[in-house]
Amino acid sequence: MKVIIEKLVFGGQGMGRLPDGRVCFVWNALPGEEVEVELTKDKKGFCEGIAKKIVKVSPYRIEPKDDHFLACSPWQILTSEQETRWKIEMSKETYKKFANLDWDLDMMEDGEMYGYRNKMEFGFVENKQGEISLAFFVRDQKEKQALEKCALSNDSINRETKIILAWINKNKIPVRYLRSLILRSDLLGQVTAVLFVTQKMKFDHQIDLDKKLVGFKVYYSHYKSKLAVPTKQLYAKGLDHLVIELNNVQLKFGALSFFQINTPVFEMALFDIKQFLDKKVDVVDYYSGVGAIALSLHENFQHGILVESNREATEYAKENIILNNIENCEALLSPTEKMLDLISSEKIIIFDPPRAGLDKSVIQKLITEKPKRIIYLSCNPSTQARDIGLLADKYKVKFLKLYNFFPRTPHVEALCVLELI
Repeated sequence: MKVIIEKLVFGGQGMGRLPDGRVCFVWNALPGEEVEVELTKDKKGFCEGIAKKIVKVSPYRIEPKDDHFLACSPWQILTSEQETRWKIEMSKETYKKFANLDWDLDMMEDGEMYGYRNKMEFGFVENKQGEISLAFFVRDQKEKQALEKCALSNDSINRETKIILAWINKNKIPVRYLRSLILRSDLLGQVTAVLFVTQKMKFDHQIDLDKKLVGFKVYYSHYKSKLAVPTKQLYAKGLDHLVIELNNVQLKFGALSFFQINTPVFEMALFDIKQFLDKKVDVVDYYSGVGAIALSLHENFQHGILVESNREATEYAKENIILNNIENCEALLSPTEKMLDLISSEKIIIFDPPRAGLDKSVIQKLITEKPKRIIYLSCNPSTQARDIGLLADKYKVKFLKLYNFFPRTPHVEALCVLELI
């Protein structure tokens, strides 16, 4: 069926309408285009699909770098200028809808549209010759699509995957036992990787590490688990961590630790966060990970407490405090919701939560204790906008800016600073 696309919507799809009036959300479609759609979801009130033929082509459509672009970065078909425009426009609409906030948004970006990711996760498929290759799930389908590399990944990760694939094929690991491969890199191009398998096994051949592939682990993860969980270590060689320097602070992190995937743009956000810290005021940094925010900015506040629920990340945060001889910070292992007593009126509170945003108990504690300032970095402007709206009776927005952490995708990060009214 043919659909005329009206605009891009939050999430990244093009939106049009069917002859019966239903809204249709379409991948591989840009505003102004007329497309032939193959439906993947057909509901009473709406439908979703993928444009298989572009009848009328947008002047802003460009050729994607990857043939698997819909799986990882569906905005490879859009010019960078239009990507920025639509991210700003969709974010403005989001803040207006959920927080009744009109704000003249700026987008911070470094111009690097590809090769920026320092973390990648791949699946696997097997070809007719029995060789294993990397793969992503096809958009909105259960089948996987083979690939050699991804344009979003930096060169070091794309290069080192070949060594790991050669090792997998040499050990003849059945594809049915291969779950996922996670690779992380640092600013020097060094890579550490973790492979998850669903069968406990031994390996006849050693992997060949080099100056760039500095570490490799294999974990057993039960096949019924929804996520790849490191249940038992089956193989390890080399380093289990990397180090990235931010603001002259050395930050150690593991392949499974949370760390921002686009370091140059993250540094832009750190620069802006710094402007709202006070050397005479204590901070609490919730969802702190290995300490990327608080530790790299430790000279700009009096005392900092880092709160993180992931054990590995907390241990790295503690190591990073010692590694850098930081005397005014401490790291605690705990869910945010169980450490709300740290919130008080005289402190500055920093949040960098997952996409779900802040729990209701966190919002209520902020309203009750009224900390002087809240610094809120978010990877999901819709939940951030929701939380801003919930705090609107007590707090006003002092600062709000977008950061293009994820070029060629619909995703964007936002930094909001809230001041007590």
